[in-house]
Amino acid sequence: MATPSTTNRPTAERIFTLIGAFQNTEALKSGIELDIFTAIAEGANTAPLLAAKVSASERGVRILCDYLTIMSLLTKENGRYGLTDESALFLDRRSPASLVAVTGFLASPWHKKNAEALTEAVRKGGTAGPQGDNSKPQDEVWVAFARSMGKLTIPAANFIAELIGCSEGKPCSVLDIAAGHGNYGITVAQKNPNAKVVAVDWPSVLEVAQDNARTAGVSDRHTVRPGSAFETDLGSGYDIVLLTNIFHHFDKPTCEKLMRRVYTALKPGGKAVTLEFVPNEDRVTPPAAASFSLNMLVGTDAGDAYTFSEYEKMFANAGFAKTTLHPAPGLPQQVLISGKPE
Repeated sequence: MATPSTTNRPTAERIFTLIGAFQNTEALKSGIELDIFTAIAEGANTAPLLAAKVSASERGVRILCDYLTIMSLLTKENGRYGLTDESALFLDRRSPASLVAVTGFLASPWHKKNAEALTEAVRKGGTAGPQGDNSKPQDEVWVAFARSMGKLTIPAANFIAELIGCSEGKPCSVLDIAAGHGNYGITVAQKNPNAKVVAVDWPSVLEVAQDNARTAGVSDRHTVRPGSAFETDLGSGYDIVLLTNIFHHFDKPTCEKLMRRVYTALKPGGKAVTLEFVPNEDRVTPPAAASFSLNMLVGTDAGDAYTFSEYEKMFANAGFAKTTLHPAPGLPQQVLISGKPE
């Protein structure tokens, strides 16, 4: 009888790693808050130098940097720390691609509190937190989102601008629903000098969008309509309506309600452009899109990451005859384009 192989025998190591995974979040967050990555990029590459640079204890800095090295966010050789290609691009505050600001939203106490109540959310079928209805103003949450997440949108915003033909420079009226930071509509205005954008969101959030429009040099073609996308007058005759990361907050009837308003706001032949996390029909692949459903379970009353067939049905119920799917290169999201008949 052959001796059973122990090569693939299960161990508890991965279980323990997952149980303590919250430490990864906190270590990365601390590295960003202390500006460890930027300090290393500027030459402070040992524990004593870093401690002096970031005003922290040498022991604390050494242990944190060793942990970040274990996480493959730093390198260490002969007591000297260095940035990896990944951390140099995304975690050095001076990098044009820096993502350090996203911790202001993604690692916020609001997100953490919701995630800690996951068991109750599973029992309930929706968030156990106090702020699950995203059709109502939540300034603390969404102003933080608008201020933190702008840079993260650049690749997707550029992809959308390309899809809708901004380079052709045709006169274009754009409605940006739940605009947040405003960067999707702002990018369209930057790429098309003949595009005019109307942004809809809560008043305090739109202040961030207007600041971004001024910085981008398009404020003369960027106006706002404060209020709920479900209630405020959206206007009409738009060539394009942008719906970026909004549907996942709501159940299907609410999504259809919004899409019917969008249908009315579009001119004949106009297009609704949706950016969303769209899992495959098995709902477990690809991982980034499929796992987004858990975010919606802990953070909303009834939201979800919907499949393409679910979007097709919702949008058809709202009047759109055809919706096409366009994977965004290198991103976990996809773009859906729904045309209103001529």
